[in-house]
Amino acid sequence: MNPENRLVGAETDGEDADEQAVEAALRPKQLGEFIGQPKVREQLDLVLRAARARGGTADHVLLSGAPGLGKTTLSMIIAAEMGAPIRITSGPAIQHAGDLAAILSSLQEGEVLFLDEIHRMSRPAEEMLYMAMEDFRVDVIVGKGPGATAIPLELPPFTLVGATTRAGLLPPPLRDRFGFTAHMEFYEPAELEQVVHRSAQLLEVHTDPAGAVEIAGRSRGTPRIANRLLRRVRDYAQVKGDGVITRETAAAALEVYEVDARGLDRLDRAVLGALLKLFGGGPVGLSTLAVAVGEERETVEEVAEPFLVREGLLARTPRGRVATPAAWAHMGLTPPQQPSGPSGSSSAAPGGPGQPGLFGA
Repeated sequence: MNPENRLVGAETDGEDADEQAVEAALRPKQLGEFIGQPKVREQLDLVLRAARARGGTADHVLLSGAPGLGKTTLSMIIAAEMGAPIRITSGPAIQHAGDLAAILSSLQEGEVLFLDEIHRMSRPAEEMLYMAMEDFRVDVIVGKGPGATAIPLELPPFTLVGATTRAGLLPPPLRDRFGFTAHMEFYEPAELEQVVHRSAQLLEVHTDPAGAVEIAGRSRGTPRIANRLLRRVRDYAQVKGDGVITRETAAAALEVYEVDARGLDRLDRAVLGALLKLFGGGPVGLSTLAVAVGEERETVEEVAEPFLVREGLLARTPRGRVATPAAWAHMGLTPPQQPSGPSGSSSAAPGGPGQPGLFGA
């Protein structure tokens, strides 16, 4: 299963041009239109207002958090609020210092440079970025060996907005050069309801309050997923209904797309089903679990597990992955009874304390 093609996946790499165009149309254009993240909005508003009052550029901004929470949208809002153009690139696209030098040397004064997945930038480019952020200058190396010469290149003042899903991978020297850092939190259901209503208005789709609640509750705390589910429910309502999104319509549509009441999709339920039915709830090693569901180890670990752990359905332990009581209840299964010991008390199950896990970690 391609993780980029999951209906509840927050990644965008696998989306076609039409999907991306719709996503762009649904993005808020001003800070006042941005829903959720109240602390981040308040802090960022102060940063931008102060910069405008001084007539200068805003401090460099680092945004961290899971995919789909609005990091790219906020970068565009920063540019719009400052009345500046924006240049968009990503860490994986910058593999050499020369790649970064070419981008930096073409920036205009006050321009916003959005660098997505900044933690995946190459080390030589990262070291060049230190000086660019702090002194607005880069040294371009001409030639090789003893005859190499460093030519200083002055840069116009600009604002770097870095986005990362793994802030812990950023080296401290880079992280410390950002004047403002913010962590994006997952959204509450009430906030996602507002997102659904706003997007429905832009898409010219009538959604009653109960329908918005149903979609928001299955959106995994992520606005991008809420918008994606809304579009699929809209399709269902137009083809099999009267075009109005009600609770019943939303529930029926998302059942077709295999998104259950808690937002779990086919891959999530396959992982839980294998863990419960094949391995008795664990502990079981990640590689064994991945083979059982026919997926790559990285797909299970990076795509399915984060949400399952956050929902309290799965636990990572030193002995392997273990299902929680909530997982048994959600899947409608009964946990196996542990055999009683000689004294009448339950004895330790295989892989219990002091024993290696039955299926390895």
